[in-house]
Order: sequence, then structure tokens, then C-alpha cells
Amino acid sequence: MSLPLLHLKSVRHGFGGTLLLDGAEIAVGRGDRLCLVGRNGSGKSTLLKIAAGLIEADQAERFLQPGVTLRYLPQEPDLAGHATVLDYVLSGEGEAMDLHKVGLALNALGLTGEESPSTLSGGEARRAALVKVMVPEPDLLFLDEPTNHLDLPAIEWLEGALARIKSALVLISHDRRFLEALSRGTLWVDRGQVRRLEQGFVAFEGWRDALLEQEERDAQKLARQVVREEHWLRYGVTARRKRNVRRLDQLHTLRAALKGRQGPQGTVTLTVSEAEETGKLVIEAKAVGKSYDGRAIVRDLSLRIARGERLGIVGANGTGKTTLVNLLTGNLPPDTGTVRVAPSVELATLDQRREQVDPNYTLKQAMGDNRGDIIDVGGKPRHVMSYLKDFLFTPEQAGTPIAVLSGGERGRMMLARALAKPSNLLVLDEPTNDLDLETLDLLQDMLADYPGTLILVSHDRDFLDRVCTSVLMSEPGGRWQNYAGGYSDMIAQRGSGVEARAAAKPTKSEPRDEARSAAPAASSEKRKLSFNDRHQLDILPGMIEAMERDIAKLEAVLADPDLYTRDRARHDKASQVLAELQAKRATSEDRLLELMLAAEEMEA
Repeated sequence: MSLPLLHLKSVRHGFGGTLLLDGAEIAVGRGDRLCLVGRNGSGKSTLLKIAAGLIEADQAERFLQPGVTLRYLPQEPDLAGHATVLDYVLSGEGEAMDLHKVGLALNALGLTGEESPSTLSGGEARRAALVKVMVPEPDLLFLDEPTNHLDLPAIEWLEGALARIKSALVLISHDRRFLEALSRGTLWVDRGQVRRLEQGFVAFEGWRDALLEQEERDAQKLARQVVREEHWLRYGVTARRKRNVRRLDQLHTLRAALKGRQGPQGTVTLTVSEAEETGKLVIEAKAVGKSYDGRAIVRDLSLRIARGERLGIVGANGTGKTTLVNLLTGNLPPDTGTVRVAPSVELATLDQRREQVDPNYTLKQAMGDNRGDIIDVGGKPRHVMSYLKDFLFTPEQAGTPIAVLSGGERGRMMLARALAKPSNLLVLDEPTNDLDLETLDLLQDMLADYPGTLILVSHDRDFLDRVCTSVLMSEPGGRWQNYAGGYSDMIAQRGSGVEARAAAKPTKSEPRDEARSAAPAASSEKRKLSFNDRHQLDILPGMIEAMERDIAKLEAVLADPDLYTRDRARHDKASQVLAELQAKRATSEDRLLELMLAAEEMEA
């Protein structure tokens, strides 16, 4: 077997006396597409940082092949110290950056490069960081929650770009569809160790469940064996002293194994506090309009939301989804038209910014709003820690400040607060951010059983498909169109998904050197298409399709886990041809995009 680009083994690492990783091991080879999955708090991000060399483990053996380049995308990119986004993107670790590719990538993600980092939203900062780590196409690319705070056009662009990139990938994400599209192997962080599946995420959950069921059967066998041995100890024949002593030692060993067995982490118990039912009609909007600075956010919207409906709201960032929610719930007056909310509505909200709680509060204070140990859940008093156990928080975490919780733990805490409030109208704004996959499953099940009405803002395509009964889609000019079904149904009816908003041009441009200013202008420089250019524009789509068919065939050959040992020569040849085809496809797609942009400008 060829030497991996990176090999990390015997990892032991903990925080505050708690051992988070105990003997974990990962190996990443050339061409690998791995997803790193596990419960919130299991150590995924910590393991990825150790592998990237950003933090030092308490104990570990790390090997990185000489000359191998590695880029890492953190959950919260830091752009401080840079005058513009372009300055940040070009501040690499010594590699030469392709300015043309930088310009194309920034443009595709709705950025110009002239933006000041101090004015960026979380999603815009993540887009800039993605361009910085992806354009150099390093040998190893580590991405920690790359889809967080991205809108649907950006997620779909990222999915396509990562499918074409030559780098070996390790991804952490809660987005099922994203993982299913990109992964060809799975690393499961579980109880301090890493198990590897040589298949993508699509096969992971069935494999995981089978392993856990086998563990449970083994534990039951072990418990029965201990009972048998204890029965022998009390009532068995005492002859042949040596044999008895040996059997007694075996019993002690079995007892220790049973006592030391660490079962899988518990599951979140989600319940929602229900208020009295509303009438059949919950919200009615008639000819509603709302504008800011002359731009229409909502124009002539008429909508009726009935009891029990699950309405998904989708659109690119900046199209006004949160404004629309505030209009529909009566928190914001419309400029024109009327919104009527049923008087019996009791509203519970989960805000995507997660800023409703003082970060200096402890977990216990945050759940009880600093009013004591007893909280009201569904009209019944419960001890705050009893309720928090339903969301996988331990008693030892009661005094932990909110500011030091992980992103996933903060997400679970805010979800616990929202679901504790009695409601018959639940508004969830990006609830999937930072939640692990198991918690998402349980949230979906809970929402399916929720008798009230749901308004959901989300960029998670799988979550929208599983939860929503209708989707309200942003259209140009402040129009909003309602479609029956989930996100996939909306695409089938509309013919396309969410489209990105054009990048806003900066009002003032700071002086920059000529080389850097060429990047954002690369895709907009007008020129006349030559005969050769037009010929390439005609034939490149067919060539790319043919290459994709050949790539799919080679990937199917290499998916055979026994090929390497059975036919090493064929495996190596297929790997080499696959890498060459992928590189050629990437070059052809870049050229096609350049020609299409030039052709569009000529037509304009």
C-alpha cells in the first residue's frame, strides 16, 4: 500500500481531566475524500486541528510527507489585520496564487475582493476563507463545517468546486446531502477512537447502527457469562484447586471488562412544550410590501398559513428572509398591505444568531434565565439539570460559561430554551447550524409530531425535504413564490434552485497594486471572442461530459476494496489515469467558465 500523505496515530488528548481522544488514528492518502463524523463534543474539530498541526496533542505520532501542502478551514475564520478581502485571500503561506482563479471564485461567491473584513457577516467571512484555502489546490484540504452560514447558491457552488478539486479532502459537516455528494470514505469519532468505513456517508448510518447492535449483543453475552461464572463460584465443585483459581481469575477479568465497558453516548430527548391549539387560520397576509433604501424586500405578497403547516423559507443571503419572518409574525409593520395573526398564537423562536443569552451566564443560569433551579417545561416544573440531561449535558457542565461551549453545545442549549416555551407557532431560523446528525434526526422526528405550525428558515436541503409541506421561494424584485412540498419538489416545479445575488460593488475602492487589482477584473475584462474561442465554447461541454463518464467508470473500479491486493498494477494505473482526467476536467471547466463569461459580456 502506498505511503499516506498524512498519518496520525496513538492520539491521546483531553480537557480539564476528561480524556476526549484515546488512541485515535487517521490516515489520509492521495485522492481520498473523507468525511469526519461523530456526536457534538466527540472531538472531531480537535482531531482535525491536531492532524493539521495547529494544536499539539497530549500524546500523538504525526507523519506528514515532506513537501506536502496542507490548508485548513476553521469554523470561525479570522480576517483581522487585512485591509481588504483580496489582501486576506492572497496572504498565503508562500504559494503563488492564480489571480484569475481568485477573481472567478470570489465572483462566484458574491464577493468582489474590495470588501473590508470589518464589515463582513459570518457567511461572507467564510466565503473569503474558502477562496483562500481552495484556490491553491493543496495536497491536503481540511474543512471544518464549510457550509455553516452559507446560503444555498454558495453551498451548491462549493459542492461542485470540491467535486472537481484534486486535493485530498477531510470534511466535517452536518449537511447530509453535502456529505453524500462528496465523500468516498467515512471516519467515525466514537468514544475517543476513530473507526473507518471505506464507503461514503450514504452508507455510514446503516454501518454505524449495525456496529452498535453488535456491541449490545456482545455486552449481553458478557453479562450472561458473568452470571454463569458467579453461579459456579457459589455452587460449583471445589476440586482441582488450580483449575478453580484460574477460573476465579477469569471471573475477575470478566467483571472488570463489564464494568469498564463504555457504551455509546446517549441520545438527545427532544420534546416541545405545546400551547392550546390555534384556529384553523394562523397567519393571513394580504398584498404585503416592505422596502429598505428603495429596494423592495417583499412586494405584493398574499399568503395564508393554516394550523399544522410546515412552511420553509428559502433564498440567497440578503434577500430578506428574516425580514419576511418578522412581517409574518407581526414583529415588523409592513409598508403596504396587512398581516393578521390569530389572537391565540403563542410564539417560540430560535434565532440563528444565538445571541439571546448573556455569554457570561453559566449553562444552568442560561436555562433558568438566572431565576433558580426550577424551570417550566410544558406547564410542568422541572429541575434545570434534569431537563438539560435530555440534551446530553452532564451535571459537571452546569457551571460552564456559555462563552466557552462548543458551537454544537450552544446550538443544543438554544434549542432546549426554545422548545421549553409553550407554543403553537414555532419559528426556527437556521436551526441546523452546529447540530450533529443524530440530533438533527431527533429534531425532525419531533417536528413531525408537533401539532402546531412551523415556519422554518434553512439552507439545509435534506432538512427542508424531510420537514416542510411547502416552500416560499425568493424571486427577483422582492417577489415570493409558494411551492408545494420540500426543496426538491420546489426545484422540480420551478426548474432551478436558489440563485445567488450579484456581488455588490464597493462604493469606494482603496488604491492597490496593479497585480492584485487584476484579479477581480479578470472575469469582467471585455474582449472579442476569436473563431478558436467560439469553437472551444461549442465543444468543451461535450468533452467535459465525456470526461465525467470516464471518471465515473474509474471511480467505480477503484471503489472495489479488494482491488489493491488483488491487482496492484491495475489499481495504480486506474489511480494515475483518474488523477490525470480530474486535472484535465478542472482545466477544461475553468476555460469554459472564462469563455461563457466573455460571451455573456459580448451579448450585453
